[in-house]
Amino acid sequence: MANDRNTPAPKPPVVGLALGSGSARGWAHLGVLEGLEEIGVRPQVVAGTSIGALVGAVYVSGQLREFSDWVQKLSSRDVFSLLDFTLSGGMVKGQKLFGFFEEVHKNPLIESLATRYVSVATDMKTGREIWITKGPILPAARASCAIPGIFSPVKFEDRWMLDGGLVNPVPVSAARALGADVVIAVNLNAQLVGAHVSISSQSEQLATDPVPKIERSLWQRAGEYFTSSGTDNPGFFDVVAASINIMQDRITRSRMAGDPPEITLVPLLEDFALMDFHRAKEAIREGRRLVKDNAATIRAWAGIAAPSRVAPNTGAAPEGVGGAEPAPA
Repeated sequence: MANDRNTPAPKPPVVGLALGSGSARGWAHLGVLEGLEEIGVRPQVVAGTSIGALVGAVYVSGQLREFSDWVQKLSSRDVFSLLDFTLSGGMVKGQKLFGFFEEVHKNPLIESLATRYVSVATDMKTGREIWITKGPILPAARASCAIPGIFSPVKFEDRWMLDGGLVNPVPVSAARALGADVVIAVNLNAQLVGAHVSISSQSEQLATDPVPKIERSLWQRAGEYFTSSGTDNPGFFDVVAASINIMQDRITRSRMAGDPPEITLVPLLEDFALMDFHRAKEAIREGRRLVKDNAATIRAWAGIAAPSRVAPNTGAAPEGVGGAEPAPA
């Protein structure tokens, strides 16, 4: 017995979070992070691809609450105002959007943070998967956010970078490389096939917003030109979005089959399209729901005991002790 008492308790596992690509659906990552904090799970490693890299950057730099509050206030007009349209390398430069982020959010060095972080990007010239683990965090996240045909490539350390979702849509491998023993993956790609850009739906909302007529008509014309508008012929954005969705779905299945995470969370956002950034409340709510529904499993893998509550006047065992899923061996 003496030896048992002197045996040190096993160290809890290093929990990693792999935040996948998926454009506007990525706001669900905010809900997942908020939900994890509520059940006492704080990842020590965060790996992000595309929108996952951005949300992960906000989280590890301690700005989750402020960012979540801001995106939930975004309207279609706000989204439109942050888009700098171009025909060079993509439809949107992204400089205006990320310039705004740098103005209102902190931009610390990745290596100075307590939580390990990696942004996954794709080298446009070689096609290689690039892991960014040093330097200012917002440019690192931006390097991962360059959906082909939608957002222009970004130059990072003298190399042009494309979206990380082209090579590793749900970066489980990157989280493990940074030391994660247990990986919680958030896969936004499972239901992407069939989704589209949804400019037309934003045009309908803009029609009822107090937006100057010239801005409204520009957005609506773009929607009519680039989407199918109810015809049998697919529009430009329909083709681009469908191609990206199919590609990322297949890559995700292949990568996760070879390196499966311990837990996979799949937000049910099948009606979300690539550019539905004004629907953050729905996505965040879904992310929180996923964590709540899987709280017992997540706690078990993270080595965290379930909350104990004794039934009044019965002396019963704490709730969850008898029925909770056992911690993995």
